[in-house]
Amino acid sequence: MARTISKKHLLAGLAAAGVLGVGIAVPTVAFAENPTPTPSASSGEKDSGRQERRAQRQAEFAEALAKELGVPTEKVTAALEKLREQHKADRPQRPSAEERQARLKERLAQAVKDGKLTQEQADAITKAVEAGVFPGGGGHGPGGRGLAGK
Repeated sequence: MARTISKKHLLAGLAAAGVLGVGIAVPTVAFAENPTPTPSASSGEKDSGRQERRAQRQAEFAEALAKELGVPTEKVTAALEKLREQHKADRPQRPSAEERQARLKERLAQAVKDGKLTQEQADAITKAVEAGVFPGGGGHGPGGRGLAGK
């Protein structure tokens, strides 16, 4: 007894296969285009490569903008650099890791004084931040590049 596949079932099967194929292909392509850096690469090498890529993107942006506006690329580059410097001057200076750590300790001491935390809890928070348990924490754990703070 031959069994025929209805058009509805055939289309559903093809759609499922397509979704599955895309679900497998996209991460594979993304991984191939953005390989994970090797552990031997030093922080300085990564920063240097990042700065070079950023400079390249900025140059491409300036060139495209110059072409769109019909002005020389050098003029657009100079204007963008001027605006970047003005923005940098207007931006408040980010506190150092030591300043952020001192502020955290002050806030924790106040919380202990107000009865919101025990000293043991405050010490545990400080230790966790220094170990990098929290994003932006002081250690080199997840997100740990220095103490985060406001």
